[in-house]
Amino acid sequence: MEATKNGIYWRLFLFSCVFLQSSSQDFGGQTQFICTSVPKDMDICAATLQNSVPGEDLKNTVMQLRETVLQQKETIMNQKETIRELTSKLARCESQSGAEPGDARPGGRRKEAGTKNTMGDVSRGPADTLTQLSQTLQSLKQRLENLEQFSRSNNSVQANSLKDLLQSKIDDLEKQVLSRVNSIEEGKPGLRNETEQRGRVESTLTSLHQRITDLEKGQRENRPLDKFQLTFPLRTNYMYAKVKKSLPEMYALTVCMWLKSNASPGVGTPFSYAVPGQANELVLIEWGNNPMEILINDKVAKLPFLINDGKWHHICVTWTTRDGVWEAFQDGVKRGSGENLAPYHPIKPQGLLILGQEQDTLGGGFDATQAFVGDLANFHIWDRKLSMGEIYNLATCSSKAQVGNVFAWMETSLDIYGGASKWTFEACRQLN
Repeated sequence: MEATKNGIYWRLFLFSCVFLQSSSQDFGGQTQFICTSVPKDMDICAATLQNSVPGEDLKNTVMQLRETVLQQKETIMNQKETIRELTSKLARCESQSGAEPGDARPGGRRKEAGTKNTMGDVSRGPADTLTQLSQTLQSLKQRLENLEQFSRSNNSVQANSLKDLLQSKIDDLEKQVLSRVNSIEEGKPGLRNETEQRGRVESTLTSLHQRITDLEKGQRENRPLDKFQLTFPLRTNYMYAKVKKSLPEMYALTVCMWLKSNASPGVGTPFSYAVPGQANELVLIEWGNNPMEILINDKVAKLPFLINDGKWHHICVTWTTRDGVWEAFQDGVKRGSGENLAPYHPIKPQGLLILGQEQDTLGGGFDATQAFVGDLANFHIWDRKLSMGEIYNLATCSSKAQVGNVFAWMETSLDIYGGASKWTFEACRQLN
């Protein structure tokens, strides 16, 4: 009897092996057979469940390995994309260095040689170059129109002849720009001479800037010292104006100015005041896609100004150290207010006030991406909060309008650097 039972168990064992072999054929390829003996007094199903536990562990291990492989694959794809971007940038750098030998240095910034670089402070492609040329030419035209008005009112034969000569040169420059546009569109071989043409254009523009500046200097004795504007035509890190004197300690202030800009994104930094140990003591900035902000002791308040439409706008900001209360006015109308802006922190003295650039260090650390682009005039600072009526008088060019008692807009109060231009401006004439 015992022998019979053993025979039955042995045949069940062989049957299990044969069943596993026939089932494994569905998977194809090389297979392995695992045969497990079952004691005579144990249920076959229960034994199968017990033996499935190692299989669950194996399955979990396989899933973990699969997840690791997918993560590595994703990492490899990201690295490939980074390599493609770096390769593309390297190719552009090599092409630019090949096209302009001796004009580039690490970081992509152009050399600040003895001649003024009117095309900006970074290497640019043909399309960017043409855009900057157009902006510069437009700036020169506006200055010539100003000179023309002055010559008509003074009947100056010399000014007229110089104006005609400069107008002729600008017309020639416009023809060169048009020729370059045609060359780019038609893909002419003349593009090989782009570096030489660009050098000639920059040299001519530099000469024009200098001659117009000389003419404008000749007008200073015949106009009030506060009837002028500053123009920053390009987004660079070297065009700015420095106020000659520092600000005193202030427990309240009002700062007002006229601005005109169509720069995007952000008009940049109309002014910044830095003191030892704090570069953001008093800053007005509109950077990137952020709204315009005022910073006091590096604390920020967002201002509801919308001014980048290419038109003149008068803006004022008032502030008091008590509770840090501030108000913002555009074109004589109150647009917003708030509090808790650097409360009980007086504006510190012995700093540097810069127009057109944001200071990362005292008097320096300029970043071209934060530079102001546009026109600025009638910049005034008071050490008190002006009333709404006083601000309205400023915005409407009333004869009752006051000038700043801390800083008043005067040509003799500024030093100008980097090619920022200056000529006659009167806000009321622009409004009418």
